[in-house]
Amino acid sequence: MILPYRRWSEGGRSAWLRAEQLGFHTAYTYDHLSWRSFRDGPWFGAVPTLTAAAAATERLRLGTLVTSPNFRHPVTLAKELISLDDISGGRITLGIGAGGTGFDATALGQEPWSPRERADRFAEFVPLLDRLLTEDAVTHEGRFYSAHEARNIPGCVQRPRLPFAVAATGPRGLKLAARHGQAWVTTGDPKLYENGTPEQSVEALRGQLAKLSEACADAGRDMAGLDRILLTGFTPDRARPLRSLDAFVDFAGRHRELGFTEIVIHWPIPDSDFAADEKVFEQIAMEATAQLD
Repeated sequence: MILPYRRWSEGGRSAWLRAEQLGFHTAYTYDHLSWRSFRDGPWFGAVPTLTAAAAATERLRLGTLVTSPNFRHPVTLAKELISLDDISGGRITLGIGAGGTGFDATALGQEPWSPRERADRFAEFVPLLDRLLTEDAVTHEGRFYSAHEARNIPGCVQRPRLPFAVAATGPRGLKLAARHGQAWVTTGDPKLYENGTPEQSVEALRGQLAKLSEACADAGRDMAGLDRILLTGFTPDRARPLRSLDAFVDFAGRHRELGFTEIVIHWPIPDSDFAADEKVFEQIAMEATAQLD
């Protein structure tokens, strides 16, 4: 996870290049207008950042983790994604979620949506975006979103479309992940972040995976065909997995046993919640996979 807080010429470009050199499978960025403690500092847009990263790299997969309806519309987002998938040569994954109550929720002047409205919008947003990325022309009149003969030719490089990584823990979101996702994303149980234990977090994640399995079964789908992504930094473990190679291998091994197929770690940012020793971070990137095999 590479946060877009640095100018491209002042460390932004070099981070994406280094991620490819270190052998990471995928590098993501957040899709926010501003975010948490970074609100009063530099923060750049996700799509232009990923476009530049696509031009600078050759093999690295790229993606958002996550985009939300808070300030996006399916019609315009689809056009940007098709363009980004083309520029990258088919290396884009769209992480997508229902959004939250942060700065994005009110930046356009609206009142923040209730949890129910966020879920309602998400339930309409994802299927419409799916259609827009797979059909040449789409017309849709929905409760929240409309499209009138929206053209998306030639479509994605990746067929039938670029993959969706759906962030969800509730029943409606898990249903969307099972029906439309190529991957599922979680950050764990937020109620455990302050006072929970790593052991409680593992049990909570085990429960989320069980609910995902149920949602897949209801959709007539084998969960084995769905990648399962854990975005770290928001469980009671916090930054502990990045303190040493052994600590990360232990953390990743425990979560792989649960059924996770992808672990996302934050590129170190000094004087932040994501502070870590960059040498240890690079050692993890280069050596952890071999120890987990």
